[in-house]
Amino acid sequence: MAKRLSYLILLAIIASSCSNIKYLPDGQKLYTGANITIKDKSVNKKEQKAIKTELSSLIRPQPNAKILGLRFKLWLHNISKGKKNFISRFINKRGEPPVLFSAVDIDQNSKIFQNRLQNESYFQAQAEGDSVVKGRRVSVNYTVQTGPAYHINELHFPTDTGSLDTAVAGTRSRSLLKVGDKYNLDVIKAERVRIDARLKEEGFYYFNADDILVQIDSTNAGKNMVNEYVTIKQETNDKAWDIYTIKNIYIYPRYSLRDTSVKLDSAKRYDDYFVIDPRNTIHPYVFRNVMSFHPGEPYNRADHNQALSRFIDLGPYKFVKNNFVDASDPGSPKLNAFYYLTPYRKKSLRFELLGRTTSANFTGTQATLSWKNRNAFFGAELLTVSLLASSDIQASGQNSGYNVYQTGIQTSLTWPRFITPMRVNSNSDYLPRTNLQLEYDLTTRTNLYNLNAFKAQFGYQWRQDKHISHDLELTSITYVSATNVTKQYTDSINKTQNPTLKHVIDNQLTFGPTYSYTYTNTAEDYKTNTYFFNGKVGLSANLLGLISGADTLGGRDKKIFGTNYNQYVKLESELRFYHNINSTSKFAARFYAGAGLSYGNSTLMPYSQQFFIGGSNSLRGFRARSVGPGSYTPTNTSGIGFLPDESGDIKLEANLEYRPKLFSIVYGALFIDAGNIWNLRSHNGLDGAAFGKNFLSQIAADAGFGLRFDVTVLVLRTDLGFPIRKPYLPEGQRWVINKVNFLDGGWRSQNLVFNLAIGYPF
Repeated sequence: MAKRLSYLILLAIIASSCSNIKYLPDGQKLYTGANITIKDKSVNKKEQKAIKTELSSLIRPQPNAKILGLRFKLWLHNISKGKKNFISRFINKRGEPPVLFSAVDIDQNSKIFQNRLQNESYFQAQAEGDSVVKGRRVSVNYTVQTGPAYHINELHFPTDTGSLDTAVAGTRSRSLLKVGDKYNLDVIKAERVRIDARLKEEGFYYFNADDILVQIDSTNAGKNMVNEYVTIKQETNDKAWDIYTIKNIYIYPRYSLRDTSVKLDSAKRYDDYFVIDPRNTIHPYVFRNVMSFHPGEPYNRADHNQALSRFIDLGPYKFVKNNFVDASDPGSPKLNAFYYLTPYRKKSLRFELLGRTTSANFTGTQATLSWKNRNAFFGAELLTVSLLASSDIQASGQNSGYNVYQTGIQTSLTWPRFITPMRVNSNSDYLPRTNLQLEYDLTTRTNLYNLNAFKAQFGYQWRQDKHISHDLELTSITYVSATNVTKQYTDSINKTQNPTLKHVIDNQLTFGPTYSYTYTNTAEDYKTNTYFFNGKVGLSANLLGLISGADTLGGRDKKIFGTNYNQYVKLESELRFYHNINSTSKFAARFYAGAGLSYGNSTLMPYSQQFFIGGSNSLRGFRARSVGPGSYTPTNTSGIGFLPDESGDIKLEANLEYRPKLFSIVYGALFIDAGNIWNLRSHNGLDGAAFGKNFLSQIAADAGFGLRFDVTVLVLRTDLGFPIRKPYLPEGQRWVINKVNFLDGGWRSQNLVFNLAIGYPF
């Protein structure tokens, strides 16, 4: 059998090769690639390999691609060439035409090799090539003689005492040019850019990288050595030698391309800048925290870029253009700065309609209507009012008829600055935010209960830099009350003896601060490894509980407006890791840990603050909120008609996912998820739910695969998961990977979970 397979493979290779030659134009030969030989014993094997790799990337043209030794794409092109039916056109687009030897310029490639090597210290490099003809196939052998590499012997910077000479010399400590390194033209170019960037921070507005000259001397430096002299070109513009300071700053908050007049006669001074805004569209104080420039200070590119970033970050403006105009006084170089701001439409209305399905067999829709005012009180405030309505309907299964409907209204007001009793300045490129939010939600679970949730919060968001951000809610007040609780639901509490059911409809009152820290570099796609970390701490009634002596276990419950308030500390952390295997595939991992410590006036975390597990963004082989806590197994649920949501005080979860690109916009996924939730303490009716030393034996796990349709603006995700470890089974029977059977209809109906979602799970 193996021998027959080998013959078939060999036959396929021969057939493919013959067909590729068969379709060549008359008199033409197929170019099959090039080989590079380095003939210089002074270059070690590691350097030779690096040189070959670099020079190979410079060869033009590149031969037709190979797959397992076959030029498969060329074969697709050949067999479909000239045919007009749909299938042939489809195949032809995925092929590639033959690369002909007539398109190869051996002498030009040799010159490119020689030039590149000379730019990288091999001043005596020579290269030549010769063709090798085999029938109608031609390859090229290039022979490269590198010669010795030249290294830097001495490095010199300007020694004159002029301001520009001194500034250039002052950058030497961070020079990219190092004594002992190989000569490299690319490094010299980068050094010129570095010096220019540094001088732009010191007021040399008209200076640029082309004004720097690096002279090379190999005659007085020793064998295979060079001396490098960093100098300023003599023909450099006179303005480039001067340090420019800022004279006046002008801001146009309502600019359009039709504006041609500078309108300086209508400029109004505020603080140390002028605002040209005849219609008074915005309060001038708004720009106080935006402007990085100040009159009298030297021009600074970092301040320049920061101001542009802050103007955009302010919110009301979609375009920002700036200009610096020479306004020098005799003997005093100065610049006037002009900022032209083009605003968005002040008010906007947006409607979103979303269809969804969940792993709990709910199918539903969500509609959101949002109204925005980007400059509500003429201080760049963003006022948003959103109306939400959603329905999740279950037409079959155990939960049939217990639909979930949600309506709500959310109002938020955001200021692009810190609202505090004292003035707080930020040095970041990003403006801080002060947020005030009011929200009301009504959740109706048909035939069971209604939950009314009121929430108010006030706090700050700010970015320390492009990687680190902070979110501080000075106070967050949440009140949840249950109404219209049906007899069926109260009877189910008594029947199941499950305290979780009772906990859902308990009134909840929480108030206190929350702080969140986030670090991420995931926006830097060029990196092989990227990370995301979020740490969060939330508090409720800690100080009040301590002062009042609240102690539920001791019989000293404390109430506000007739409701027991919740007292707790909640900690959460999430770490994500992404590894780019290549340009088309990625490995992703996530670990999450959260714990809530209730004490004083509480023995259990409020339901709205508890943890849940399972579902499309969690354990994808289990239905939403169906796992845990611990090894707890709901009993006596057959008569209540619905599945209760399981919740806990502690959560651990880990996910691994391999994401290869399949074709076009379609990506695949192979994943494994593991985790569970637990209660901090034991509770009657919840056997096996408390966190203990055997928690690892209660971990749930699943595996699965899926597709992602990435259309840039959104990612549509489908996942099919199945359990491989069930914590609610008896010990010794929890691993069920040996029972996986995709051919068994009974197994599929009980274990396969389909998830349809928007966006990646992490």
